Amino acid sequence: MARPGTRWLLSILLVLPTCAHPPGPPPPPSPPQCHIPYDEHNGWLAINCVWEPGPDPQTPTTYTLHWESEGNKKQIEATNVNGSIPRPLFYRFTDLHVWVQAKNQHGSANSSLTVFNTAKIMNSPTPIVEDGGQEPLEIHWQSRCEMLATSEGFCEVRHQAEEGQSQLENDTFHGVYTFLSPEPYTVYEFQVRCACEDHLISDWSAVHRVETAGAVPVGKLDVWRDCGMSSGIDACILIWKKLPRKQARGHILGYEVKLSYSNASSELVNISTAEPSGQLVCGQLQCHLNSSLKGVAAVTVSAYNAHCATSPAHLAIPASGIENDEQAIRLEMNSESLNVSWDPPPQLADNVKEYVVQYKQAGLPPGKGFDWVRVNSSQTTATVKGQFEKYTAYQVSLFTLSHDGDNPRHLSSVIGYSQQGVPSKVRSFQVSTFGATHVTLFWEPVPLLQRKGVILYYQIGIDSQVYNVSVLPRHGNLTFLLKHLSPSRVYEVWLRAVTVAGPGANATLKFQTAVQWAFGYVASLLTVIFVVIACVVGVAVHSFRAESEACPLVPWCLNEKVPDPRNSHIFRHMKHQFNGSLAWIWTPILEAHPKISQLEVVEIPPEMLKPCPEEASHSDGQLEGEEHSQTYRGGDEREEDTEGRHQYGREAYSKMIDSDEEQSRDDCLSSSDEDEFISGYEKHFMPTALEVMEG
Repeated sequence: MARPGTRWLLSILLVLPTCAHPPGPPPPPSPPQCHIPYDEHNGWLAINCVWEPGPDPQTPTTYTLHWESEGNKKQIEATNVNGSIPRPLFYRFTDLHVWVQAKNQHGSANSSLTVFNTAKIMNSPTPIVEDGGQEPLEIHWQSRCEMLATSEGFCEVRHQAEEGQSQLENDTFHGVYTFLSPEPYTVYEFQVRCACEDHLISDWSAVHRVETAGAVPVGKLDVWRDCGMSSGIDACILIWKKLPRKQARGHILGYEVKLSYSNASSELVNISTAEPSGQLVCGQLQCHLNSSLKGVAAVTVSAYNAHCATSPAHLAIPASGIENDEQAIRLEMNSESLNVSWDPPPQLADNVKEYVVQYKQAGLPPGKGFDWVRVNSSQTTATVKGQFEKYTAYQVSLFTLSHDGDNPRHLSSVIGYSQQGVPSKVRSFQVSTFGATHVTLFWEPVPLLQRKGVILYYQIGIDSQVYNVSVLPRHGNLTFLLKHLSPSRVYEVWLRAVTVAGPGANATLKFQTAVQWAFGYVASLLTVIFVVIACVVGVAVHSFRAESEACPLVPWCLNEKVPDPRNSHIFRHMKHQFNGSLAWIWTPILEAHPKISQLEVVEIPPEMLKPCPEEASHSDGQLEGEEHSQTYRGGDEREEDTEGRHQYGREAYSKMIDSDEEQSRDDCLSSSDEDEFISGYEKHFMPTALEVMEG
């Protein structure tokens, strides 16, 4: 059951008239137009007829060409627009009735009749064009109407400059045409057709080219510089556009280049285009020098032909290379052109002579993939034509030239693509610094030749989080700080670049965060360790000092005063003995069996020692014992001792005593094996005096 809306739509369709043609016979074609063309080798051939088929029929339709001559009707199959009557099927100088029939399954339709005499529809022979003079420029031709035994009626001439628009001259000409005011060094193309009496006009002749004479060149060269993708002047080369033929007005024989250096010197270079040279490289539209513009302050370039040279074109070369004012420009690009627009700089508006828009294809050497256009200062848009490859970076730059000189000033540069793709994988992705809850990621930007589009941002993903990182700054390496991480945990992070075509391949990285230590815990632990070490050291020092006072075997390095061997009385006594008559025994080579003394230190308990009577009678036994330990010396030693009393470090062992004290001490030494109260150098390092005397 149809709904109300459906019934309403059906009613509208029934009311609408049909747009299709109802089935029936095809529409009749237009009356045919016929002629007999002339062939250079075979003369006149078949009768060619053309017509219009009318509206396009909806059903398949066939076309036939019909003719009748002296009551004989004939027909031949044809296309929907033309047909031919073969030469054997008609006679010359006879009248023909010709029509076209269109036929389909529903019927047929005939065109109107066309009646003509076969002698009247024959085309005239095609004329042959020849060179005339150069001054003035003329062309000559032969109509060949004599082949028809008739005279020449009229001729038409058309001409055009090479790659220019055609101009038709339909006046009556007879065998010659003079071209007024031709351009110098210009190629003109001429064609002629003629009509003989009682015949149709001929076909156009073959194209005949004539080059006019040269003249003095006009205008100036368009001189510029190609610095590639760099901003340094060392990478710049001089480049200029070839003169158009209209300005060159002759074959360019060479170029004259004048280089003015910053040190006030100059150099004039004459480069010929006829001789091959590595200094000059010329393409189809441009020429450039291979040498760098380092140290060049200004250049002038002119082109010359056989007649004269152009006016020199001047260009200043800034010493600092490309200055960057970061004036924003807008860019639209496709495979055949790029459109650039910008806002006029307010600080330079009054001094701008013209703008220069250039582009450079990334990755190509100087002089290739480079072009530029100049526009008036009143314009803020420019269009550059060319063939721009997809997924390829082009650097588009905007410059100004001032009125006070042709000194270019760089306003801005931008990277553009005719068609963008997904970028390549990011390189050198790594972690630069580690922390317990954060890490710093480091990576190199995708190289320009591998970006395949303008990188909008970089994406970083870790766990379920994704971060978009800006591409600024555009120069140098990029970093990103990952925060709020867990200590001592292994993470996997990925990084990729993104263009309008989509994200590129992921670069993955694994890392582990550091262990987190509490600051208060570490400080407390270090404090306790320091206190324990300080206590241990203090106790050890106190114990060693106490033991050194009671035990003579305690290392001397723990005593407050370090004994000096020069203060030893035994060494002093042995010195006097060795300085005597037996000093020769010191010569090692005279001793066949030298005796080596062995020192053995034996600690004797205090209870086994017998104190000296004099020591017992003194109230200060310790001081007395120290004095007795130093009494074994001779009379000569007293003088040495007295003389060395004031020397450094000897007061602890040397003291002047009288002979009575010395005698009593000798008795004391003989009464015991070792004196417990001896102090000084002998106490710690040397045998006692009794052991020396007994030995």
